[in-house]
Amino acid sequence: MTQTTEAHAFGLSEADAADALNRCGRNIIPEPRRPGVVSRAAAQLRDPMIMLLLAAMVLSTALGDVTDTVVIAVVVVLNTAVGIIQELRAERALAALRRLSAPTARVVRDGVAAQRPAEDVVPGDVVLLEAGDIVSADGELLSHHHLQVDEAALTGESVPVDKDGGEVQAGTVVTRGRGAFRVTRTGADSALGRIAALLDGQGTRPTPLQRRLAALGRLLAVAAVGLSALVAAIGLVQGRPLGEVALTGISLAVAAVPESLPAVVTLALALGAHRMARRAAVVRALPAVETLGSVTVLAADKTGTLTQNRMLVERLWTPEGGEATVTGSGYDPAGAIAGTGFGDLLRDAVLCNDADLLPPGPDGGWRPAGDPTEVALVVAAAKGGLDTDDVRAAHPRVAEIPFESATKRMTTTHTAPDGGLLEITKGAPEVLLPADDPAHAVVRGWTAQGYRVLAVAERVAGGQRTVGMVAITDPPRPDAADTVAEFRRAGVHLLMITGDHPDTAHAIAARVGITTETDSDSVYARVQPEQKLDIVADWQRRGHIVAMTGDGVNDAPALRRADIGIAMGGDGTEVARQAADLVLTDDNLRTVAHAIEEGRRIHANVRTFLRYALSGGAAEIAVMLLGPLIGLAVPLLPAQILWINMLTHGLPGVAIGAEPASPGLMRRPPLAPGAAILSGLWGRVAWTGALIAAVTLAVGWWMAETGKPWQSAVFLCLGLAQLAVAVALRASDRGLRFLDAAIAGAVILHVAAVFLPPLAGFLGTEPLAMTDTLIVCAAAVIPGVAVRLTRKR
Repeated sequence: MTQTTEAHAFGLSEADAADALNRCGRNIIPEPRRPGVVSRAAAQLRDPMIMLLLAAMVLSTALGDVTDTVVIAVVVVLNTAVGIIQELRAERALAALRRLSAPTARVVRDGVAAQRPAEDVVPGDVVLLEAGDIVSADGELLSHHHLQVDEAALTGESVPVDKDGGEVQAGTVVTRGRGAFRVTRTGADSALGRIAALLDGQGTRPTPLQRRLAALGRLLAVAAVGLSALVAAIGLVQGRPLGEVALTGISLAVAAVPESLPAVVTLALALGAHRMARRAAVVRALPAVETLGSVTVLAADKTGTLTQNRMLVERLWTPEGGEATVTGSGYDPAGAIAGTGFGDLLRDAVLCNDADLLPPGPDGGWRPAGDPTEVALVVAAAKGGLDTDDVRAAHPRVAEIPFESATKRMTTTHTAPDGGLLEITKGAPEVLLPADDPAHAVVRGWTAQGYRVLAVAERVAGGQRTVGMVAITDPPRPDAADTVAEFRRAGVHLLMITGDHPDTAHAIAARVGITTETDSDSVYARVQPEQKLDIVADWQRRGHIVAMTGDGVNDAPALRRADIGIAMGGDGTEVARQAADLVLTDDNLRTVAHAIEEGRRIHANVRTFLRYALSGGAAEIAVMLLGPLIGLAVPLLPAQILWINMLTHGLPGVAIGAEPASPGLMRRPPLAPGAAILSGLWGRVAWTGALIAAVTLAVGWWMAETGKPWQSAVFLCLGLAQLAVAVALRASDRGLRFLDAAIAGAVILHVAAVFLPPLAGFLGTEPLAMTDTLIVCAAAVIPGVAVRLTRKR
């Protein structure tokens, strides 16, 4: 506990503070009431797709199909759990915001400064700050001494901000100096509190696939009921028993609805999440895997995502040596300067500097100590062959005037080796350079390219001498341009959203290929948290599926609002990670491209499964409807329909969801946001189903005309033809996979259902002669061959 002597720092009295605490409440972010698990589960079960699953489960139970009943029940439970987990993300994000708040603060009460819990800070309190402190509340600065605050988590600024007045905000970090501020806003009214309110207002948006499958589910339910009723009516007209007719209709309803679809989707998402985790992308909610495949717009944060988040000197200029380029990357002093005559500039940049570069740590990387801009100067000097310790030892500092925002300069005085004094000033070019200095042209050129420019000058007998200038930037990642080009080829529109200056943002965007001379509307600079939310919402209103990357507290609301939020796992904040669907452990945008490819693979596999399953279901219905017209009174028994459905929609269908990506997947645009899941596939489903039905009916008619067991032939041909289509729909012909084993097993079981007595007796089938079996098998291959030839064409 210390006594403060500054006049303004008497602070509140303990009595006034207690009154304010009662009036305004504690300095915490309030936690809203959340629904219980039962309420969440009930809401999930009202989803159209889940209701369709429940209806299919009731039908399966009525038919005594225990296997299907159990599988569907498990899928319902899994889907419900995933939905509840999605809803819980908001609570976790708010909890992370509360943890981010400073646990303690140095508060002045009755003229005495003491550490107190941050939640006890009230409006009117005077809070003292020093380097390393997390600001506990919003407030107005009362005093400041070389105060510098890192506001990146709230504003997106890539470098700390010098504070010579104005306000400080909750959740920001003091990086240098000291100060005091009077609290104006706490709790829900603070900057963190307002962001929490934005998070709380964001609901969970269904994924594109969930929306498309819900629409398809409603359509299939209506179609299944209608067609089943039609088949039942035909059976009654034929004079068949009511119980048999009802059972046949229910069996067809189950066949028409691919009840294994949720299992296919769940497995595909789980495998996708596993693959992505191995490629540095951790999925926090399974539906996010699929959403990535539908993304049409990606809003990327500049700092740390497209750039290295490390300040780097890239250009030098002196009156004698002209301009030179500095090579290298990051904080590694390995690099070179393409030119000579920069010794004085580099020496002065090291002397008028409070930063250091520390040797590699456990991770093998060089470590910065101090202001990022000043560290960049130390690294540049090392590339020029200067040893920082030796230079500073040879020129001891005897006086200094620290950097001030008002003067935009820093001055240090040193003892030179010859015993004289060396006075160095570093700062803004417009302050240090004479009005007629030709270096202003260089400054304008560098500024237009997005560089932060610093000038260095020395005090000499005749006045001030311009030593030179340095151009500093947060450079793009080495692979940023290639990654941007990959997104462009994939049809994903890339946006840059940043809190940085427009010139800096546009320069980086141009360097990595986001913008061109004819396209400059993809950059949003000087963006505030609320604006990020508005940008995402605006693109969504235009009909786009929007993904957003972010790492700061300010990104959390937009990450929640986006169709998929992508957080940085390395340098990002916990708030951003909790609000996101996907966390990148390597903070690399290229990983997002890999994740999008994985999402597209899943989306493509789901569409492939739907084509396969629906064409098979359509064929079964067509056979049942048209069979009686050509003399096949009861083409299939209910048990036979369910057997075919179980084999074809079971393991082979699920295996389709695990198929690898087809070549060229990332060279095609994503499915249009408003398109149905079967957009462009209805025709293929129709002709594939028609071909399977035609071949099956032809085989049945021929067998009936020749007095052979035609119903068994119809049963065998219909199942094998669907499995042949599954072979034809393989993603590629390279290597054996799970799908091949699943199809082989299904073929063996289906043939056994005709020739193995126990199964044949259970299903009502009869063995076929070997010649007839070969003919049926040859006919069953025809649909698969046709599908394969059409795909290759």
